[in-house]
Amino acid sequence: MSERLETLTRYTIAQEHRHPGSSGEFSALLNVVATATKIIANQVTRGRIVDTGAAHPAPIAEHRRIDAIANDIMVAESEWTGPLAALLSEQMSGFHPVPTEFRRGKYLLAFDPLDGSSNIDVNLPVGTIFSVLRCPDDARAPDAQDFLQPGVRQVCAGFTLYGPATMLVLTTGDGVDGFTLDREIGAFVLTHPRMRIPEDTSGFAINAANERFWARPVRRYVHECLAGVDGPRGRDFNMRWVASLVADTFHILTHGGVYLYPYDTRCAGRVSLLYGANPIAFVVEQAGGAATTGHARVLEVPPEDLHQRVPLIFGSRREVERIERYHREPEEGPRFDASLFGTRSLFRPAGH
Repeated sequence: MSERLETLTRYTIAQEHRHPGSSGEFSALLNVVATATKIIANQVTRGRIVDTGAAHPAPIAEHRRIDAIANDIMVAESEWTGPLAALLSEQMSGFHPVPTEFRRGKYLLAFDPLDGSSNIDVNLPVGTIFSVLRCPDDARAPDAQDFLQPGVRQVCAGFTLYGPATMLVLTTGDGVDGFTLDREIGAFVLTHPRMRIPEDTSGFAINAANERFWARPVRRYVHECLAGVDGPRGRDFNMRWVASLVADTFHILTHGGVYLYPYDTRCAGRVSLLYGANPIAFVVEQAGGAATTGHARVLEVPPEDLHQRVPLIFGSRREVERIERYHREPEEGPRFDASLFGTRSLFRPAGH
């Protein structure tokens, strides 16, 4: 049976063969990232069990946060291998050039080592998000400006989901493929080829607790969905929120839906552009979906800062296009009535 399995290694070599003259650096990089995520998966699935060398695990407070550990794993596994010139992550204040004692390659790696890390203690899915860019000039030492490329210039992007199974989803600009870690052979195996997001959906993901901060176009969309068969949409919708970008992305890739982490009155955006929104948008578009800030295609947003954050709305194309249209009609839709919360609640009757 194993002879018929298409492993990630075989897959990446086949991709290289489609491009005569390829150096092999790109397939090497993908396999390096895969190896790093296997190690991270092992750490994540151990939960609070941390190897201290002692007879009993020490309290969690004595250990570094798992997202910092995941960051170190990614750096340690990739910086010496040759394909990379520099790395950037959510855990870094700046960027990390490959040390001069190692050979520098032509690629840049931006990543969120552990998206949704706050879910660890409650045993919900987390994941690693990554984006690969080509270094504009691999003849010189890299600098921060090299990472400030719009998402359309990504050569590869994807994420690993650490759930009941460890899954790696990636695109190289020619569709989206999903791999499952087969722990018996220690390899990622192609299990979800050519993933596609349905154009229509009856599901959406948003943190409804933030409604008082939403702009009117987002409130309009959500209220219409919640109105169900009696509202303007004429059908019922399901609402979900996992607080894990990778988990919601995978759900949308497999079942359809739309994800909203929109602009609100507290800040301009919550999702990092370079190592969050861009790689997710690249995957989503390659799977037939769409990704927007509400006002612009995510992949065309010009980066201005390494840790720039943006609103992110993505998923089934027709729903994303509807939300974009609502943003072009900002005066339509309901306002938020804060007085309802000041005068009536489950615990305080009106008039008290």
